[in-house]
Amino acid sequence: MIENLTPQQAWEVLQQNASAVLVDVRTQMEHAYVGHPIGAVHVAWKEAPIWAINPNFVSDVSKLIPNLDAPILFLCRSGQRSLSAAKALEDAGYKRLINIIDGFEGPLDSQNHRGNLGGWRYCGLPWQQS
Repeated sequence: MIENLTPQQAWEVLQQNASAVLVDVRTQMEHAYVGHPIGAVHVAWKEAPIWAINPNFVSDVSKLIPNLDAPILFLCRSGQRSLSAAKALEDAGYKRLINIIDGFEGPLDSQNHRGNLGGWRYCGLPWQQS
């Protein structure tokens, strides 16, 4: 079963469990230019311009995180791609999978802008830009 945690709850998991890994599944451009949580590993679930699912996603993650019992937290822009990525790892036998709801930038506000209602960055959690 995949857990859904807020960014703050996810941060607590990362602080309390040394084996926990945060995987940023956004595109390389999002990761680099929009910013990313400090310490996150980057493995894109989909990549522009064709937005096809990365056929090597599961194998790429398994090379980085071979322990099927390690807590793995997934983050995307708003919490949707990360959930799909977590399901792929669940199918591959991983046991502790966590989707970060609202992702890095959060949902759209009434002006169709992200970053004003929720998400990792909005919550003031550690992040950086490349």
